[in-house]
Amino acid sequence: MSIRADYLDYQARRDKLVSGPMGRLWQNQESRYVHPFRIFGNVWYVGDDWVCVHLIDTGDGLLLIDCGNIGATAMLVNAIWEAGFNPADVKWLVLSHGHLDHIGGAAFFRNMFGTKIYLGAPDAQMYRERPELSFVQDADSAIATIEAPDVEIHDGDVIQFGDTSVQFYLSPGHTMGVISCFFDAHEGDRTVRCGYYGGFGFNTLQKDYLIEIGDPEYRTRQIYLDSLARTRDEKVELFLGNHTINNDTMARRQRQLEHPDGPNPFLDSEAWAKYMDKKRDDLLAFMADPKNN
Repeated sequence: MSIRADYLDYQARRDKLVSGPMGRLWQNQESRYVHPFRIFGNVWYVGDDWVCVHLIDTGDGLLLIDCGNIGATAMLVNAIWEAGFNPADVKWLVLSHGHLDHIGGAAFFRNMFGTKIYLGAPDAQMYRERPELSFVQDADSAIATIEAPDVEIHDGDVIQFGDTSVQFYLSPGHTMGVISCFFDAHEGDRTVRCGYYGGFGFNTLQKDYLIEIGDPEYRTRQIYLDSLARTRDEKVELFLGNHTINNDTMARRQRQLEHPDGPNPFLDSEAWAKYMDKKRDDLLAFMADPKNN
């Protein structure tokens, strides 16, 4: 190939990506930048307006829950700096599940700062045996990688990160390695319980996808329902979203800006159970729809 031909091939691939149904997710990611903010106490928001990333100051290093979309790592690093922290202090990175929109900064943080990566054991197995199910190929970047974890999370694990103890459960459905986690956050003399469910999407419950991965009876859908039921009654005062749509992150942030001296809009002891019930009802409706069977 000539230099000109190489360029035209590149441009054709770029045009295909931009014009595709997911093209908007890979282009101009900076337009989704959100100035970081304190949610409550030692819990900060450093994600964008689509994919959530949370930073917990454990008193002995920083813990990240997820690390953004592939191609958005520079935004995440900037958000951490803007929040007043040093990205080099990120000791631990917990990945909610193994899809490309949540693992974007994993390689960078590991290679640059020695950050340890934690991932649900079933998704670690997915990376070894069926890496295509991470959808890393959809990023259309030959330098995008999926990173094997340093620590595989198993159901019921309790892991200590600095002064923060995190209770983990596997919540299979969106992927088999989705994790849910629960931990305490502190602000002055007040302590609240945080809850995080690591993957709500139905895109991996579509019939064609399930048939391709070897589930022609769609058992994964019932597995997902069971996962919702298992954690629905956890006491959660601070519901942290996986994507901003889950807990109305941006609307709550706007209320926080408009009423800085008012009640914290992120503290809502009913939000967790309400959203779990909504996803249950949505999934039951999805399962009953003839076009999905």
